[in-house]
Amino acid sequence: MSYMLQHLHNGWQVDQAILSEEDRVVIIRFGHDWDPTCMVMDETLYKCAEKMKNFAVIFLVDISEVPDFNKMYELYDPCTIMFFYRNKHIMIDLGTGNNNKINWAMEDVQEFIDIVETVFRGARKGRGLVISPKDYSTKYRY
Repeated sequence: MSYMLQHLHNGWQVDQAILSEEDRVVIIRFGHDWDPTCMVMDETLYKCAEKMKNFAVIFLVDISEVPDFNKMYELYDPCTIMFFYRNKHIMIDLGTGNNNKINWAMEDVQEFIDIVETVFRGARKGRGLVISPKDYSTKYRY
């Protein structure tokens, strides 16, 4: 479903997407369209895009086509979701130890919408770090 979501093809477009949005959270999925993890995440993003259109906008960035941010944002995972609001990176405490991004595919649409709503509410209040509505520290059962 990645073809249904807007792609950004260079660093300037990514910067403009982050800079130009004043009222909504900018969600950027860094990864590859052909990656299975990204395909799952893109499906989730597509399903929730219409429901979140009033408070969030979604963009996809291919990290091979646009390598500009790979070192800056430590984009080493196959699929990475990051949030920005008014030109500021919004961190989210998911209980995983990495507050900068979501680096796994989420299949539950409502769960993802809840996270984005939390990010939006916190960012609107001026918070740079928000707490996730769900703790993912035990996501993987060892």
